[in-house]
Amino acid sequence: MLSELLNTDFRPLDRKAFDLYLAAVEQVRPAQLTLPTPCADWTLHGLLRHQVSQDEGFAAAARGDGARLAHWRNGDLGTDHVAAAKASAGLVTTAFAEASLDQEFLLPEVRDGGGFPAALAISFHFVDLVVHAWDVATAIGAPWEPSEELLTASLKVAAIVPADGRGPGASFDTAVASSPGDTPGRRLLALLGRTP
Repeated sequence: MLSELLNTDFRPLDRKAFDLYLAAVEQVRPAQLTLPTPCADWTLHGLLRHQVSQDEGFAAAARGDGARLAHWRNGDLGTDHVAAAKASAGLVTTAFAEASLDQEFLLPEVRDGGGFPAALAISFHFVDLVVHAWDVATAIGAPWEPSEELLTASLKVAAIVPADGRGPGASFDTAVASSPGDTPGRRLLALLGRTP
């Protein structure tokens, strides 16, 4: 599974995941930013700010400057959360397009903060977008309808997320049980600690 991910260019999939995520963000009204989300301790404002921060961090990593934690923590929604989300999407999409898949991304918030092959690092960003789209949609009661292509790729990435190092403050919560008859979407959410 890992070798397949390392040989996959996730940039086109990442752009499609942004379409899914931004479609959910565009439905969020300013008055809803205080709503809780499935991510513990995060309101919608906190979740959207987190994604902007992640976009800025991954963009810095693609430019070879990802080691500084400040790049991953200073996202700002300003007065227009939709504009901020679209701006950070453009920033990281451009940075990914200009990066080489042969380079290494430094991701200080993942595991020991070491380097990761570009393809794998971009896959992390991709699966985050798909799942955060569900978090946003769930918070506002909107549908979450990723394509089969996005779900198939996301399940492959989710399958390599280690079981250790999960829980409060980590990227993902502990996986929850799923049933054999669950849809791919429900299996993905369960693998990454969400309870559909």
